[in-house]
Amino acid sequence: MDEKIKKSNGETTVEGAAEEPSTPGAEEQALASELEKLRGQLEAKEMEAKGNYDRFLRQVAELENFKKRMTREKGETIRYANENIIRDLLPVLDNLERAVGHAKGGGNGKPLLEGVEMVLKGFLDVLNKHGVTQISAKGELFDPERHEAIAQVESEEHKPNTVMEEHHKGYYLLDRLLRPSLVSVAKPPEAKEKKEEDEEVEKGGRDD
Repeated sequence: MDEKIKKSNGETTVEGAAEEPSTPGAEEQALASELEKLRGQLEAKEMEAKGNYDRFLRQVAELENFKKRMTREKGETIRYANENIIRDLLPVLDNLERAVGHAKGGGNGKPLLEGVEMVLKGFLDVLNKHGVTQISAKGELFDPERHEAIAQVESEEHKPNTVMEEHHKGYYLLDRLLRPSLVSVAKPPEAKEKKEEDEEVEKGGRDD
């Protein structure tokens, strides 16, 4: 390259001198390296996203299978809800059949009575096992939450509102009332003085 030396005011300058050139392709190499790095990060994120999506699909499938299984088990539970109590009642049925067989065999009726009593006891035991209890009523004060009165009977031997007779027993299932006891309740008799006054009034009316 041609260079011209120029002197001016005692200073020497060189015209046309070229600047030091940079390394060829340095910027391109840096850009390519950065691009490669970004490409690797993108591929890693794509792999992570694919793994997350696959896990999501598996979770959805497992949830659907769980729902189907729960629905099936719920249906079976409802369908066979009484299985345990029925199984426990089968021995009671066996005893009842034996009692009927003894009754057909004749005798003085005592075997039949014993058989029926055994069946009754077994039946109550099964009910108790499954949370069913009888309500105590006879001889107790009337309780409208447990008893249902169908009659009031005058009595001098019982306090007012005392249950005199139990027509059928009431039952609880755990703490829930299945049915109340059907009872007759005592009430005080009419006062004798009132009766005597009524009788005197009636006699006075007849005398007139």
